[in-house]
Amino acid sequence: MNRSQHVFGSGLVFAVGLWVTWVSYTQQPVEAFLFPRLIATVFVVLAGWTFGKAVMGLSKVGNGVTRTMFVNMLPGLIVTLIYVFWAAKSLGFYTATTIAFFILLSIYDPAPHSDVKSWIRRGIITGVFVAVMYGLFSMLLNVYTPREILF
Repeated sequence: MNRSQHVFGSGLVFAVGLWVTWVSYTQQPVEAFLFPRLIATVFVVLAGWTFGKAVMGLSKVGNGVTRTMFVNMLPGLIVTLIYVFWAAKSLGFYTATTIAFFILLSIYDPAPHSDVKSWIRRGIITGVFVAVMYGLFSMLLNVYTPREILF
């Protein structure tokens, strides 16, 4: 992996981190963004550190992203972008999360798509995942979760 790939990739992640951090510190209500602010701040510090190392030429890890790897990641990236920029707000947070997780699981699950049992298993995994994440964030961590867009 050459130096420009390290600089470009880490610079892109750092730019996204700056944007997410800025959004988390400028949105209302404040209590809804306390946990995201903490996560975004840690994220942007680590991304800045990685970007600084790449600029100075100290990053020598990995072989880069090949065309095949990028093509394999592309469906997940598209689903994630649709979820973040449209579905979560339009369909409701939990409904969109359930649909996005089920789609991602269906795309990357190596089980045969012609087998009914694999679809049932995906549905059960999706239901358990969303319930556990809701319980973790809402009940255990007492993090603000969207209440007005349950469905």
